[in-house]
Amino acid sequence: MADNFPYLHGFSEKEQSRLRAQAAFAEQTVYGGLSLGEGKNILEVGCGVGAQSEILLRRFPKIHITGIDLNPKQLAAAQKNLEKHTWAKDRWELKQMSADDMTFENQSFDGAFICWLLEHVPSPAKVLAEVRRVLRPGGRVVITEVMNSSFFLDPYSPNVWKYWMAFNDYQHDQAGDPFVGVKLGNLLTAGGFRDVRTEVKTWHFDNRVPGQRKEAIEYWTELLLSGADALVEAKYVDKEVVTAAEKELKTVARDPNAVFFYSFIQASALAS
Repeated sequence: MADNFPYLHGFSEKEQSRLRAQAAFAEQTVYGGLSLGEGKNILEVGCGVGAQSEILLRRFPKIHITGIDLNPKQLAAAQKNLEKHTWAKDRWELKQMSADDMTFENQSFDGAFICWLLEHVPSPAKVLAEVRRVLRPGGRVVITEVMNSSFFLDPYSPNVWKYWMAFNDYQHDQAGDPFVGVKLGNLLTAGGFRDVRTEVKTWHFDNRVPGQRKEAIEYWTELLLSGADALVEAKYVDKEVVTAAEKELKTVARDPNAVFFYSFIQASALAS
């Protein structure tokens, strides 16, 4: 994504740090049971700051990753991040490139990985068409995407809900899709992939797991508030709602009976 792309969270160093923390928080759920097939040469579409790249290289020690992203700041951060890991040396490369107009030759890769990207692009179908073009027949694509209507928080927090709806409205109005996860089956089938599979992955934390619940609410608070400046500037919410939502989130975090729930979708398919 370029600097002028209407990305709600921005491209600051603070946001780049948040993305790395997000990847660490979500790792066990995103990667539990994940398979890239037999492929060795993997394309990561929308690699961002390299947070998922690092996890992929660590979990799959035989793969080589080519990561693409449109934003030079994100790629610079990814370069810096990946260079720190000597065990990943010579197993990755980064390229500035649009996900819906790749410069790779047909059938260049054994597999592809996409995580939290399609929610931000105007045409997920165009991205998937490019992915299918650059995959070898039988190459596996794995996609993890949001389903934002699944979010539930208790005790009831009206300003958090107001803020959350504005958050999703902004993304939708900027030609993104905060509900794209549940559409992956249709998108992959229409895009000519085969053996299309989807799985619902869920975070459900209550007083049975207070430590995980606290971590989830803290993570979600950081995620939500990372978009506050953009939402206020675009007049989707005012500062009073932001302040009230932040206060409610702190109250929920201290509640011994709080409940946090969120589901997202992971899909896999094979290129024809």
